[in-house]
Amino acid sequence: MALNKYFFLSFFSSLFFQICIAQQIEVCAACEVKSIHEAVDLAEEGGSILIRAGLYKEHDITIQKTLTIHGEENAVVDGEDAGTIFHISADHFTMENLTIINVGKSYTKDFAAILLSKSEHFVLRNITLKNIFFGMLIEKSNHGMIEYNTIISDAKDQAGSGNGIHLWHCDDVQVNNNSVTGVRDGIYFEFVSNSKVFQNNSFENLRYGLHFMFSNNDSYYDNTFSKNGAGVAVMFSKFIHMENNVFIENWGSASYGLLLKEIYDTEIIHNRFEQNTMGVSVDGSTRVNFKENTFIRNGWAVNVIGACYENKFYKNNFMHNSFDLSYNGKLNSNEFDQNYWSDYTGYDLDENGIGDVPYRPVKLFSYIVNRSPETIVLLRSLFVDLINFSEKVSPVFTPDNLIDENPLMKANK
Repeated sequence: MALNKYFFLSFFSSLFFQICIAQQIEVCAACEVKSIHEAVDLAEEGGSILIRAGLYKEHDITIQKTLTIHGEENAVVDGEDAGTIFHISADHFTMENLTIINVGKSYTKDFAAILLSKSEHFVLRNITLKNIFFGMLIEKSNHGMIEYNTIISDAKDQAGSGNGIHLWHCDDVQVNNNSVTGVRDGIYFEFVSNSKVFQNNSFENLRYGLHFMFSNNDSYYDNTFSKNGAGVAVMFSKFIHMENNVFIENWGSASYGLLLKEIYDTEIIHNRFEQNTMGVSVDGSTRVNFKENTFIRNGWAVNVIGACYENKFYKNNFMHNSFDLSYNGKLNSNEFDQNYWSDYTGYDLDENGIGDVPYRPVKLFSYIVNRSPETIVLLRSLFVDLINFSEKVSPVFTPDNLIDENPLMKANK
């Protein structure tokens, strides 16, 4: 009896192993299956495809079944600039370890290296995309991971280029450890909820390193956004958490590290804004908490444009910026408390680490530059020092209550 039991267990284990082996289809020039198109047609639901090293000149590969597609090192799919390369509409789909190049470009169609639509539980991992229009275009898909991918292109103008990683109407997606450069927006979210963007490097893109639109309950952290047209734009969204990101060298006449437009109930913590034309631009945003961020060597550290209420700036470092704070208007309901200001010249007689003299961070000259930008050429003149001093002594153009009552004597670490 025991022998028969052992026999049947061995038999079914062997049969299961053979079925699993049979479900994997190999693709290569010397294989029975020579094209990815053919492999997809032959594959069974839940099967896998192994793409051996080589060059595969294919596009319009449509996948509507659960599959795992894995590429060997130097497995390259060349779309020959003909349009979208992979069209995917399948649940529990995985693609990894492939190089995809030469996506077609169009002013009327959104061609992509990978177009994934209406998919649940998907993984796109360790994929290299080069010479693309859109890189990964994800539509109405949920519960996904987009990680360890490299996206490189050479976009020349915004109208003739797409985004690196583009999500539209998605929920619960993780975008992490990707490198994106040379596209319009590095990472783009529109109507995306409950998702995370972390440990990405988005640099030298035409418009934004990261672009949020109408997306709630998302978080991004430990990312670097450098040398983009502008660093990050977060618009018309709420309940966003932004922590430990670096915004650096986003320069231009209308550039900034971070743009907040119509943002509500958001946390901005432990970020570094360094050498941007403008560190943060805040417009129409309410209940945003800026805590323990560092603004260093920016043109403007923070620019508050208007309709901004009940925002808090607490224990931030403002260091060696041309302007720490620019304010448009005479009303203020925002709070500044226990920030470090490198321009602060007060004293601390009781040695409690807090200046004994309150600090007014808005300089009159920033008010003048807002209205007449060409006056910026006077920035280092004695005249500017005089008018800034006069406004500090007797505020006329800046809000009376825009003041840090407890300026720190040392920067936060």
